[in-house]
Formats: sequence, structure tokens, C-alpha cells
Amino acid sequence: MEQNKIEVIIVGAGPAGIAAGITLARANKKVLIVERGSFAGAKNMFGGAIYVEPTKEIFPNFLEDAPIERFNIEHRYVLLTKEQSTTISYKTQEYTKNSCSIIRAKFDSWCVEQAKKAGAYFAPNTVVKSLILDKGRVIGIKTDLEEYYSDIVIIADGVNSLLAKQLEMRKTIKPKNVALAVKEVYKLDKNIINERFNLNDNTGCVCEFIGYPMDKELGLGFLYTNKNSISIGLGIGLEDIKKQKLNVNDVLEELKKHPTIAPLIKDGELQEYSAHLIPEGGFKKIPKLYANGVMIAGDAAMLVNNLHWEGTNLAFKSGKLAAETAIEALNNNDFSENSLSLYQQKLENSYVIKDLKTYKDILNNIEPRSASFFGYYPKKIAEFFKIFTTVNAKPKKQEFRKYICSWFTDRSLRELICDIFTIIKSVMGVLK
Repeated sequence: MEQNKIEVIIVGAGPAGIAAGITLARANKKVLIVERGSFAGAKNMFGGAIYVEPTKEIFPNFLEDAPIERFNIEHRYVLLTKEQSTTISYKTQEYTKNSCSIIRAKFDSWCVEQAKKAGAYFAPNTVVKSLILDKGRVIGIKTDLEEYYSDIVIIADGVNSLLAKQLEMRKTIKPKNVALAVKEVYKLDKNIINERFNLNDNTGCVCEFIGYPMDKELGLGFLYTNKNSISIGLGIGLEDIKKQKLNVNDVLEELKKHPTIAPLIKDGELQEYSAHLIPEGGFKKIPKLYANGVMIAGDAAMLVNNLHWEGTNLAFKSGKLAAETAIEALNNNDFSENSLSLYQQKLENSYVIKDLKTYKDILNNIEPRSASFFGYYPKKIAEFFKIFTTVNAKPKKQEFRKYICSWFTDRSLRELICDIFTIIKSVMGVLK
């Protein structure tokens, strides 16, 4: 690092930054990972699970070596009304093949240690103030302490990405293109967790909550089981928060009080609270990803698939592809925009852009019908199962006839047609 010059500087030690850093270091390139937090993972927050296959691309032996909490064998989709719930559950015993819960502070710290072992330099507690430009090309970074120079800079500084804004590669995010997620972690004995979720010491459960108390806005709740704790939280679109003047912490409190959820976290000791903005713009809001001497990866590039709750795996993949592009550029001694455009090509050929393009219209289609899909339909589904499971002196035919009629008396025909049209439009968009 003679005279503060290095081949590649990476801003941000999240999944995208670490994936880029370790890929470059393994190729014997000199790389510096800059992180504003006191350690990797100090500023990071997510629900709680990573996916095995994408993570193995970066860390082939992570299942044996990394600080994993539990391997998820069950995924529950829970439709909530104020006092009822309907659960759809998928369970498998192939628990090492899909996802596992982690604690970001532990896992990200382990990841950066692997990058350091591979040869990457790591600089925590370093705030990047701005990029250094020379004749329109990015040639380094200006930190709160000094300046560092490089051939290429990879921006992986998260959803707000001030550096991408400095280059005018990204505009200020509009409220409708971002969600606010809040999460609490409750300490619980592993045996209690095992009993409540029908697990053993190594297996875990993921829950997604749809409906109350997020029954009038575009929002979802989540729960993840860790070894000795449970993570619970929710995410709501920032535009809905603003329009309805919501306090997301109040909404989380209502979620935790629900009769289906309260027993799952009963007697838990609150250990942690965190909040984080999540990109929701999808394919249509992906900014320009490369310019002379620079590339953008991860949340900074708006690479999040909200329908499948995928962000970390997209960050890993984009960081790796940015690094592969940087390696070719370094080998060719060409750091121009034309050279780095290979990054865009690699992303478009991967599942990252293909999946985001597949779901590009779903959230826009559903958002105007939020009250229907997150309020009305969970209620009607609960009513059906109440009738189906209740035994009384009333004839079943009569009860079901009343139920079917209620679909047209509780809600106008116009609203039902609009909902059906929205579903068809969304499905056709996916199948294109």
C-alpha cells in the first residue's frame, strides 16, 4: 500500500463488499475493504437467514466453519386477522440444502476474517467522505483521516449510498421505493425454542406474517429461530408509513401481542433492537452500475428481491461479479467505463437481474390493493376454516351458502373484479 495506492478499494464490509474483497484477494490482487463500523456487521441488519448455495460460491466450507445458528427445515406462511390465524407450512428434512439462520455481527466478522486470511486489507472505523475524481474517472476515496488511491473503487455502502449519489449514478430514493424494517431479538433457552417450534438443536423455523396489524398497508412480518434467541420484526413501505402516520414500533408491539405469536416469544429477554431501510424499487430502480473506475454492488445497487425476501444472496453474487470484472480490468490495465461494462453483462446473465426482471411489476400491482390482499383475504380465509372446523346444530350447507354470499355482500363486485384483475396481471407479468 505504498503511498496509499492499491489496486481496488471496496467501500462497505457487508456481503457485497466481502464477496468482492475475497474474490479479488484470492486472485492475488491488492484490495482494501473500508468499513465505517467498528467491525464488520456492526451496522448491518436483516431478518436472519442466508441461503446455502449462493453462500457456498464465496465460502465453500462455510457450513463447517462459519458461526451458523440453525438450519431451517420449516417455512411457515401465517395469515393473520386480529384474533385468528391460518398457517401454511412447508417442511423438509434436507435442512443443509436451503437456508440457515445467522447473527450478522458474528457471521460478517467471520467473513471479513476469511477475506483477511486470503490477503485483503481491512480498515474498520473509517468513514468515506467522498470519492476522488480525475478527469471524470474515480481514482480513490477521501476518508475522515486521509486519502487512498486505487485503479478501481467498488461501492457497496448500502441502501443510502452517498457515494453513488455523488456520481449522480443514483437519485435520492423516493418513499415508495424503500421499506423500513425493524427487528427485536429475544433471548430464550434453546430447549424452549425446540419445544415451541418442534425442532432439535440444529434445526430452525422461518415464519412470515401477512395481515394484521399490517392489514391496510404493504407490509410483512417475520420470525427466525436462532440457537438461543428468536428474531422478530416487520417491514412496511415508507410511503405507507408517511400516508397513514404509522409508528412502526407500535405496529411491531401489536404483532407481538397477537395470540398466535405471543406464546412463541413468551418470557424472552429483549437483547437487541435494530432498524434498517430496505430497497423495494426492484428492477425498474436499478441505477447505472458502472462508470470510469467504479462499480456499484449490493443494496447500493438496489439489488433486492422483496417477493422472495432475498438480499444477501444477491449482494454476494453482485460483489463476486464486480470483483471478476475488476480482475479482468486489472489484467488488461483498462479501467474505463467500456471495460467495466462487463459487470452489467455478467449481472444480466445471472439469476440476479433475471429474477428482478421477472417480478418487476408485482409490488406496483399489489400496492394499490394492499387493504384487499393483506386485510380482507386473510379474514375471509379465517372465516372459511372457522366454519369448516366448527361443529354445531346448523347444517353445513346453510353455513357455506352464507359464507359464499358474504363474498358479494361484504365487498362490492367492482372491488372483487379489481382484485382478480390484479392477480391475473401479476401472474401474466411473471410468465412473460
